[in-house]
Amino acid sequence: MRAVWLALAVWGAVHPMYWFVTYMRETGTGLSGLIDAWYVNASTTGLTWDLTIAAVTLTVWVVAETWQRRDWLALVAVPATFCIGVSCGLPLYLYLRSRRG
Repeated sequence: MRAVWLALAVWGAVHPMYWFVTYMRETGTGLSGLIDAWYVNASTTGLTWDLTIAAVTLTVWVVAETWQRRDWLALVAVPATFCIGVSCGLPLYLYLRSRRG
């Protein structure tokens, strides 16, 4: 399963980022334009909040388990979640969590 988690983390980093960069290049608005697009209508706003709540939930889980297990390397999943997305942060955490220790 470790290979699956790692593959999903890489896919979750590369695939969404491709579309984000494509959008920013096409519009020329940069990151602020991308963030504005997340709130362009009720559907995208709902999806943005859905992912935000999932990211916060994942962060609480990562921090709680990291504190309990004393596996500090697993905290790298938190910035991966907020800088890249839940699609990278969650499988990355599962990959790190599945290490023998």
